[in-house]
Amino acid sequence: MASVIYNEAEGSVQGLVQSFAMIIVSEIGDKTFLIAAILAMRHPRMLVFAGAFGSLVVMSILSAAMGHLLPTLIPRSWTQAAAALLFLVFGARMFVEARQMEGGNSKIQEEMREAEEEIEGDDAEHDDTGLPSAGVDGHAIPLEAIEEGGRASPRTSPSRAAAKTTWAEGARNFCSLFLGPVFVQAFVLTFLGEWGDRSQIATIALGAAHNVYLVTIGTVVGHSCCTALAVIGGRYVSTKISVKHVTFGGSILFLLFGVIYLYEAFVMSADVDMSIPISAGSQSVG
Repeated sequence: MASVIYNEAEGSVQGLVQSFAMIIVSEIGDKTFLIAAILAMRHPRMLVFAGAFGSLVVMSILSAAMGHLLPTLIPRSWTQAAAALLFLVFGARMFVEARQMEGGNSKIQEEMREAEEEIEGDDAEHDDTGLPSAGVDGHAIPLEAIEEGGRASPRTSPSRAAAKTTWAEGARNFCSLFLGPVFVQAFVLTFLGEWGDRSQIATIALGAAHNVYLVTIGTVVGHSCCTALAVIGGRYVSTKISVKHVTFGGSILFLLFGVIYLYEAFVMSADVDMSIPISAGSQSVG
């Protein structure tokens, strides 16, 4: 009985530590990290942190919950094997990417430019008000034109422009009225940047292999550390860290996770085979 409790406690600590470490090596220098850093240089840091961190909390809960549902659909040994395969593939890809990267911070500067372009595009569309700054033809009106009293070309009717407004845009505008455009911008850009990312898929795998609540706590704490670092000194950190070295470290960690889950899947399958009862007919034959 004591050994069972010890194994459960050890597995819980393992899931908590692995989820936290996975987020740290995956998110530092990532696009969502840089988006939070850039927004914090333009807007109040607490608002940016609240929006970005809130988005990551929602993402962590959804991902861990999706992973928690997998063992109810397929055997747990299979989910362990799938988690091992995912981590081994991600680790191998990260190792290859790290070998192909140049030294220094050229890679993170490229990511920084992409993040800045993404934010500029979002600013151009919503004009920092949470409302689309588009004319009746559906295109953004330059700020200079608005200040000069310029108007959009009346070639398209307002009804046609209204038809182009999606439900997502309406939801964003509604939330902006209550939460503020900065919060909503940080939330939306972070959520879209994180959806389908390597860390989200890894969180699903961890949620399938460990206690869903501890995985959620580990990922949330990891995201809080990365987001706080981004809004406080993200620009400075991005000039000092080497993405090549961080990616190398992440690849080793992911490969280690893959080996651990592969071993656990093998042990589980062996335990299942040993627990299969011998039928009475086979005993009578002897």
